[in-house]
Amino acid sequence: MVNTPEEYIESLLGRDPVLERVLEGIRRHGMPEISIAPPLGKLLTLLVKAVHARDALEIGALGGYSGICIARGLADGGKLVSLELDHEFAAVAKQHLTEAGFGDKVEYRIGEALASLKKLDEEGARFDFFLIDADKFNYPNYLEWTIRLARPGALIVGDNILSRGRVIDPEISTISVDAIRQFNERIAQDPRLEGTFLPAYDGVAIARVKGGQTR
Repeated sequence: MVNTPEEYIESLLGRDPVLERVLEGIRRHGMPEISIAPPLGKLLTLLVKAVHARDALEIGALGGYSGICIARGLADGGKLVSLELDHEFAAVAKQHLTEAGFGDKVEYRIGEALASLKKLDEEGARFDFFLIDADKFNYPNYLEWTIRLARPGALIVGDNILSRGRVIDPEISTISVDAIRQFNERIAQDPRLEGTFLPAYDGVAIARVKGGQTR
């Protein structure tokens, strides 16, 4: 029985055996069960296809759920660079992407994401699509780096931008919640971006980089 709008949407989309196996693997390895919701995974695939992304970057791999959704939308010859702090999580994600047929499309970089982003910039890497879904207190920093690493017209997606409703409570002020508020304000107001928000699940921000960044 369908009880919520989210359950209704998920019932329309139907089962995805590949992604269900990823969730089972995450559970089996005792990892946090915080992967993106199935409709948001579908949205990632559609957005990647819409911009004909060849190079994508995700900040936060977890068990590979979002990585598979991004890889499904990549143009022929496309590649996903995935940043993950925990080497064990990255190993699980790599296994899941390999089993899904995308092992040759993904490169994992282990360690602090800010250091990896700096290294990518030094290497001259540029991307067409970004997913930010990692430690919330660094969301403003991650946004600045993704804008810098963006090609013109690139899309940036940020997950959990409602912080379980805490961002709308003026009585709540923590490092993470305040950082999410700052991130959301930049998505809406930064002149380099065209942005909007979807309130579904825990909230999603989507922004287009107007002109990219040049060195």
